[in-house]
Amino acid sequence: MELIEVGVCVSQITAKLNMTQSTTSQYLSVLQRAGLIHATRIGKWTYYKRNEEAIQAIASYIQKDL
Repeated sequence: MELIEVGVCVSQITAKLNMTQSTTSQYLSVLQRAGLIHATRIGKWTYYKRNEEAIQAIASYIQKDL
């Protein structure tokens, strides 16, 4: 399984951010509802990946309109 294809697991993000898993999951939920990340469930694990199109659209908007 390639991380580039699937994304990263909550436990990896939690370790990197030095946050609790519940706090990390709350932030990821907000990002997912905003369309900035995609979640993929594989077995008991959920992997998150950036939504590059949405992030690029926001960057273009900021660059052009602000």
